[in-house]
Amino acid sequence: MRRVPSGVVVALLVVLAGCTGFGVPADSARTPDSTAVGVPNAGPLPETTTDVSVTAVVDGDTIRIEYANGTRDTVRLVGVDTPEVTAENDPPEFEGVPDTEAGASCLRDAGVAASNFAKERLLGETVGLAFDPDTDRRGYYDRLLAYVVVDDRLFNYRLVATGRARVYDESPFSRKDRFLAAESAAREARSGLWGCVDPAAVDRTTPTVTASESGLAVTDIHADADGNDNENLNDEYVVLANRGDAPLSLTGWTVADEAGHVYTFRNYTLGAGENVTIHTGSGTDTRRDRYWDRTGAVWNNGGDTVVVRDADGRIVLERSY
Repeated sequence: MRRVPSGVVVALLVVLAGCTGFGVPADSARTPDSTAVGVPNAGPLPETTTDVSVTAVVDGDTIRIEYANGTRDTVRLVGVDTPEVTAENDPPEFEGVPDTEAGASCLRDAGVAASNFAKERLLGETVGLAFDPDTDRRGYYDRLLAYVVVDDRLFNYRLVATGRARVYDESPFSRKDRFLAAESAAREARSGLWGCVDPAAVDRTTPTVTASESGLAVTDIHADADGNDNENLNDEYVVLANRGDAPLSLTGWTVADEAGHVYTFRNYTLGAGENVTIHTGSGTDTRRDRYWDRTGAVWNNGGDTVVVRDADGRIVLERSY
């Protein structure tokens, strides 16, 4: 219902876009060693895996493996696509990367970084191989299409979450939604290959999922309630989700808008994989629905920022729309 001054919007866009142009950042500077900052998790690990040894890393998304009986095969990591190392890259395949020599060169550097990361984590290691129920066992080049599990983590997902790969969504796989959410967060943070994106090409009209290191994410903002916002307060809401692998205590945590309206969680823990909706109006609190008990609308229909702070008052998560 309120208006944000245009200067605030412009400043926010400048901060989000960055001011140094595009270019893939150094791995250590922009791409965390594990997952990118607070992205949604990959879901449960596959129930059944086959132990194999990694004998070679072709590039970031293709490896050669050997079974215990000595049989060898080539594996294409399902659901992911890292930039090419030896072949030419096609920048338009990576949203926002300019179709120029600079864009292609940037992607080539990102491909080398992804390949090196795969070598560091997989080469010579015993890993678990698993297949997706929605994907064929073998692809066009007769390579196995599989997930790789190492250190109790899904390596395919890790590539996407850290910005080392885009989601290869030309074929179906059961974890696609989780992978796309992770890609969205990595792109928002310009992690890894997304540092190749020209900031001017980023469309900020549709908000993306932003998450904190805790795994907490703002997954939906419904600022424009049906009808008059002030007369339908429970249709104005924000949804938080725990994308981490463990329950997250939110007791004492707050959710606020740019104007300083604050909601405080009381004695509440959000389970792993669960979400909670914070309605502006009144009602009976449940695990999935909490009520702010305000008498007027909070979230600005024309744009605002959701700010989440922990019990010590530190900002752990922000999402603008």
